[in-house]
Amino acid sequence: MSYQAAENRYDNMQYRRCGQSGLLLPAISLGLWHNFGHDVAFKTQRAICHAAFDAGITHFDLANNYGPPPGSAEEVFGQILRDELKGYRDELIISSKAGYLMWPGPYGEMGSRKYLIASCDQSLKRMGLDYVDVFYSHRFDPDTPLEETMGALDHIVRSGKALYAGISSYNSECTRKAAAILKSLGTPCLIHQPSYNILNRWVERDGLKETLQELGIGSIAFTPLAQGMLTDKYLNGIPEGSRATQGKSLSPSFVSERAIQSIRALNDIAASRGQSLAQMAIAWVLRNEGITTALIGASKPEQVVQCARAVDNLEFTQSELDRIDAAASEEDINLWARSSES
Repeated sequence: MSYQAAENRYDNMQYRRCGQSGLLLPAISLGLWHNFGHDVAFKTQRAICHAAFDAGITHFDLANNYGPPPGSAEEVFGQILRDELKGYRDELIISSKAGYLMWPGPYGEMGSRKYLIASCDQSLKRMGLDYVDVFYSHRFDPDTPLEETMGALDHIVRSGKALYAGISSYNSECTRKAAAILKSLGTPCLIHQPSYNILNRWVERDGLKETLQELGIGSIAFTPLAQGMLTDKYLNGIPEGSRATQGKSLSPSFVSERAIQSIRALNDIAASRGQSLAQMAIAWVLRNEGITTALIGASKPEQVVQCARAVDNLEFTQSELDRIDAAASEEDINLWARSSES
């Protein structure tokens, strides 16, 4: 039986304007960084996408290297598009990125014009698309002139391969420079994608949130759940089968005893708000509209449904914010710190 999207899919999701553009994004977006490679059953991947769209999540975020193996997430999503979501293409925001290692040799990563344009072409082919809605420079490249990297994004937009340009993990200084170049080229920077959560607040120390608001650039915060740490999964340590045991991006050392104590205290605060810890963590990221959308990942459709309900309560009292600050010890879990440096 072919998929039919829920008729009430737009009833409960909140949509926010992305910077000073005409584009609205759902407050919750779905990222395909994990769980969309060949190591997860396709029926689970399909069910996650269905649950997301039925919940009003219209934005699906990918990158050329997502998998494993690299490229497989785009292939999987391309199949779901062809089989079941093709008729809804104009209701979807699909983004992809390039910057990390994708193929061997000197042209397979970073920020050169050759790499970015080739990567975009490959991503479109894997997904079976004529264009993506947003194409990002996935990380700052200190060895390539920023004019070249931004010029490649401008070319990709002007050639019709993407509707908008974005950047990811650039610090405030680099963001200002990149945005100025794109503006001079006539292709404004639509959106910035930084890591941001209760345990990782570098965007506040760096002043990036204020920079984005000043420049009229939207923002999509990835890892709002700290790769699952800000859920009930790690309240009693590291469970077998969790991401921290899979040898991927969440090192077991991140789930320290100090972090677990913080997570337990935060869980108590969430319970007092009538939310799960995951819902409160997402609401905290979205709390003052300094962030346009929170980018979640999921290993099962039920997680998507639960996270989508975070929009039911995005208000915090000052007392709650103070308790969260007191409970949360910021952890050294920003894997992308070096990528943002100028």
